Amino acid sequence: MMGWSQGDLAGAANVARQTVVDFERGARTPYPNNLAAIRAALEAAGVEFIAENGGGAGVRLRKG
Repeated sequence: MMGWSQGDLAGAANVARQTVVDFERGARTPYPNNLAAIRAALEAAGVEFIAENGGGAGVRLRKG
């Protein structure tokens, strides 16, 4: 969606690249502070997280 590499996301979230790698492959769940940092980095880049409302949770890019 953003065209970011794992390193790009790790840098934007200020977490280790291995944290992103392990999370993506389902090897472990990030600590809550790392998960919050990843989410904040994505939101700052324009990603909106959509709550589950009967149709399922999702993400989209913010308009404008």
